[in-house]
Amino acid sequence: MPRTDIGRWPLEAATGRTVAAVGLPEVSGPFVVAVGLLIAGVVLCFVPLVPGGAVSTLGVGYYWVTTGQPGTVALVGFVCLGALTVAFDLLGGAVSARVGGASTRTTAVAAAAAAALLLVLGPIGALLGVVGAVFALEYRRHGDVRRGTRTAAVTAAGMLGSTAIQLLLTLSMLVGFLLIV
Repeated sequence: MPRTDIGRWPLEAATGRTVAAVGLPEVSGPFVVAVGLLIAGVVLCFVPLVPGGAVSTLGVGYYWVTTGQPGTVALVGFVCLGALTVAFDLLGGAVSARVGGASTRTTAVAAAAAAALLLVLGPIGALLGVVGAVFALEYRRHGDVRRGTRTAAVTAAGMLGSTAIQLLLTLSMLVGFLLIV
């Protein structure tokens, strides 16, 4: 007798009921693409200057356009979370440098150093570029090693804190999407 359960979900093969009949989401092309983009957004949080929140938002938006789900209120919530994540990505290093006492010029030079070293050494290069530039310029500005070190340390802590916040926000988008859909 030929097998009739080939290619079916184990739940369907065992019970004869479809996945949708037991309340689980149907795994379709749009769902796979959306979850893939949401996971990519989480991973991209660790890459400076790459907006992981925007990629996650793109995943939710794609699913909404293709299926009409989640509802409008949930979509607005996801878009707000994505925008907040992008804001932390773009402003985290600059804000932490300013909070640490760096000048506007130092902050701008540090951002340029981060972009240049990102291309050469990756995410670690970006962090080293910012910290090195902040220390060197603040030391030159004040002639005080302690002050330069403090400003660079606050900047590094702010950048790492910004990455942690981005990770939490994109993970919450992923988990929220899986719970809502």
